[in-house]
Amino acid sequence: MQNIDWGKLPFGYFQTDYNVRCYYRNGEWGKIEVSSSPQVSIHMAATCLHYGQQAFEGMKAYRGRDGRIRLFRWEENAKRMQRSADGILMSRVPEELFHEMVSKAVRLNEKYVPPFGHGAALYIRPLLIGTGVQVGVNPAKEYLFLVFVGPVGPYFKEGFNPVKMQIVRDYDRAAPQGTGHIKVGGNYAGSLFASERAKAEGYASVIFLEAKEKIYIDEAGPANFFGIKDNTYITPKSSSILPSITNMSLMQMAEDMGMKVERREVPVDELGSLEEAGACGTAAIISPIGRIDDRETGQSYTFGKEGEAGPWSTKLFKKLQGIQYGEEPDTHGWVSFVD
Repeated sequence: MQNIDWGKLPFGYFQTDYNVRCYYRNGEWGKIEVSSSPQVSIHMAATCLHYGQQAFEGMKAYRGRDGRIRLFRWEENAKRMQRSADGILMSRVPEELFHEMVSKAVRLNEKYVPPFGHGAALYIRPLLIGTGVQVGVNPAKEYLFLVFVGPVGPYFKEGFNPVKMQIVRDYDRAAPQGTGHIKVGGNYAGSLFASERAKAEGYASVIFLEAKEKIYIDEAGPANFFGIKDNTYITPKSSSILPSITNMSLMQMAEDMGMKVERREVPVDELGSLEEAGACGTAAIISPIGRIDDRETGQSYTFGKEGEAGPWSTKLFKKLQGIQYGEEPDTHGWVSFVD
């Protein structure tokens, strides 16, 4: 294996030795296959290419100080992928198959799981695509579920340091009663223009508002948004927001720490009263937000001390990472082992 500078890994694709695949054909899932090829052969009329029958998940495997490899709340990822499959009429991946394939992909590529102490992890990408042939707008009858992995560092180059984000009003991430609540590729394709424009203008990511009235905060680019004030953890509630497993965990941890938790509509105007703000998700875990600028109105909002993550965000980040790496007690049974 090539020498890897574990402490300087970007968040990006990294070629490992194996990926794991399984096909749904004739009404049932087949046998698990192991491949060393990063290529997938699909028909040019496959529904994933024409009609967006595609869903994915993002997970991480962590190597603890004890050398054991941990998965964090894989059951929630499996359930969310099933909800995504339901939302665009794909065949569900059974939880047992999901777990078996994720675990197998990690074991086969164990040498790529970063050692403890570098702030890195093995990213896991389960992917479900429609491979059946359709020219009319119909769901496929065949599907491919595959899992590939690769070591990654922080999602944002700033790591656990405050980033600057931009509110956009001229683009929507997802429509009301659309697919915003499930993890499908179309949501991300629709966010690319605004996100890339924001990066070109010096921002780490964007804050999307809900598409109907443009009054309330929806999501922070590829992550959930949260704010903290008056000993309260506040996160938006909307039918078009993807339920983040990280955010779900942070809400529970905040309660455990004695904070109040409010999941509700969060008006843009409320940003001015927040003491801390952040984006959270599997990739970033927590990315503290130091400043938010409204691209249309010119209004700016700042949070905490310049260049420093807020105290609650720091506590939550360290606690969650501690659980994931086995350094903190797993009181809610969130961690399982890959042995």
